[in-house]
Amino acid sequence: PDDNPVADFESFFSIFHTYLELRKGQKLHFELGRSIVGVIGNLISKKMNINFIDTDRTIEKVAKMKISNIFLKMGEKYFRDLEEKITIKSLSLTNTVISLGGGAFMNENIRSEIIKNNLSFWLNIDAPTLLKRIKKSKKRPVVLNLNDNQIIKLIESRAKTYSKAKFKINCHKLTKNEIVKKII
Repeated sequence: PDDNPVADFESFFSIFHTYLELRKGQKLHFELGRSIVGVIGNLISKKMNINFIDTDRTIEKVAKMKISNIFLKMGEKYFRDLEEKITIKSLSLTNTVISLGGGAFMNENIRSEIIKNNLSFWLNIDAPTLLKRIKKSKKRPVVLNLNDNQIIKLIESRAKTYSKAKFKINCHKLTKNEIVKKII
């Protein structure tokens, strides 16, 4: 149901990205919890009657393997290079909601494009909730071999970069629809 709290969704760092390019050409950038990024992105794209792209799924299609396997077989550098190429290309699209993985905004070229040409929103969920979810997941290659303290440090480190977003929404107890209403 649409009124389930966002906190009920498994998420990565609560900070993943969705880009929204409005019909008027104004781009909005959203940083979201991984599991909600697709849900929120799809809701926004449907409400605005525009396309939706998930760059992580695009990366998997191009590489013909899951992201965790890309990290394992090809390495993080290969993944990040492919992520940058696909993301930069996606950012040139119009009338499209584009969701990105959490590491994408850490990339200076991607971040520069976002800051220069987008209104950005950081949809934040508290670190203890994220830690609890991240620890359980085998699909998070960046944190797979990290202990709790290392994961918290990574969350805090990324939060400093994500704070460069123009707007911040604390969405820990918000429903999917409440988040969408705050965005559009």
